[in-house]
Amino acid sequence: MTSAAPGVYNAAADLIERNLPGRAEKTAFIDEQGVYTYAELARRVDRCAGALRALGLDAEHRVVLGLLDTIDFPTAFLGAIKAGIVPIPVNTLFQPPDYAFILADSRAKAAIVSAELLPAYEEAARLASWTGRLIVSDPRGTLTDSRYPTLAALMERATPVAEAAPTHPDDVCFWLYSSGSTGKPKGTLHVHTSMIRTAELFAQGVLGMREDDVVFSAAKLFFAYGLGNALSFPMSVGATAVLHSSRATPDAVSAILRGRGATIFCGVPTLFGALLVHPGLPARDEVALRLCTSAGEPLPEEIGKNWTARFGVEIVDGIGSTEMLHIFVSNRPGAVKYGTTGLPVPGYRVRIVGEDGREVAPGELGELEVCGETSATHYWNNREKSRRTFCGEWTRTGDKYRQDDDGYFVYCGRVDDMLKVSGIWVSPSEVESALVAHEDVLEAAVIGVEDEQELVKPKAFVVLKPGVQSSDELAEVLKAHVKSRLAPYKYPRWIEFVTELPKTATGKIQRHVLRAREAK
Repeated sequence: MTSAAPGVYNAAADLIERNLPGRAEKTAFIDEQGVYTYAELARRVDRCAGALRALGLDAEHRVVLGLLDTIDFPTAFLGAIKAGIVPIPVNTLFQPPDYAFILADSRAKAAIVSAELLPAYEEAARLASWTGRLIVSDPRGTLTDSRYPTLAALMERATPVAEAAPTHPDDVCFWLYSSGSTGKPKGTLHVHTSMIRTAELFAQGVLGMREDDVVFSAAKLFFAYGLGNALSFPMSVGATAVLHSSRATPDAVSAILRGRGATIFCGVPTLFGALLVHPGLPARDEVALRLCTSAGEPLPEEIGKNWTARFGVEIVDGIGSTEMLHIFVSNRPGAVKYGTTGLPVPGYRVRIVGEDGREVAPGELGELEVCGETSATHYWNNREKSRRTFCGEWTRTGDKYRQDDDGYFVYCGRVDDMLKVSGIWVSPSEVESALVAHEDVLEAAVIGVEDEQELVKPKAFVVLKPGVQSSDELAEVLKAHVKSRLAPYKYPRWIEFVTELPKTATGKIQRHVLRAREAK
């Protein structure tokens, strides 16, 4: 890690300067508008830092980034950090009330937003009575509203900032807001050294990411998962990242894998499953893949095996969180054990604890806790949840886990999602994986529903593969299929066929939405 003086460290300066001058003409990013070298990125970052300073933003001021995945995202994110300003990337799928909450909660002085999101942010500013500066990212030149300055125009007339702000390793570098799927989003604060440490520990230490890699992440840059995959990880080794501003549909992903020469593809289980049944999925000889990663939800064993059979490459599944910034338990390339989350990433300690806070015996179920230097400092303006989540050096994940006979960690569901059937804990994830293993099932979600005796039993919501027709007979077949793979008490007593499942923007199934629907 570079630093200007003892005790001084600026994350943006590190990520950029480690690639200059040696990789100045190497491609850093590719988006739909063009190709950008590391030298061009450095110039853009310096001009963006100057533009933000010219607007009156100063050290530790905050700027919201409502940006699609184009070159303007790394420009604004790193430009703010280099100037000592704190960027706050925000989910581009939120609605105006969500943006209003974040604008007010963060007390941001400015917001840089993609032209496509400008109407939503205008409404959010009105709802929050927010009076900060709105700046528009408009790489396609579609903006016709002259009331707002564009990022490009501000950068063009700005004086570049060559010297990075003399920030310190433990200074707050950026915030990420949680998805807020079960309440208001939580502002999660990360320090300057966290990005490079996740890159060193996971991208380099586990994935073996290299300078000659081309990385494409379906998860967007505003997610912790995507921010590492497509920004800090490739920049840490001088690799190239492909950015895609629209939704990562099977069509779009297939075209990128086929046309951009991606060697590492970072996806989520739902997308891998959808790709495997997509008629336009490239053939093995049409792609350059050497490795894939997955996170967000547990990867069903069948999907992993089918993907490897199709492409000859593994999906390295792991678990990370906004609070820890990236993945801390993961499978290993060359030693993937599908159906598990893997082993602790070197540099992190993990443990499984019971309701009494003590570690459980091997094989027993408990809550996963993690200890590592990339943990967030706290949740902004939320002392109660901070105290419940950040317990000394340990961070509570809210995930139920057990270890198998080989010591691999096996995901069993969220703490709030676990079911107790016949007095025994049942993992929705385990039942879902059994359902997805059937050749007719694309996706499944399991919740607990009371029967006529007011006893909780599993109910499954099932999305079938294209061309498969739902029927009572198929429902019985699926029940029998689960019984053949799991203990009998775990099978779903009811199966409801649906066209889609409610999910967060990160692809996680929102079981609480299904529970609320059943309660009506």
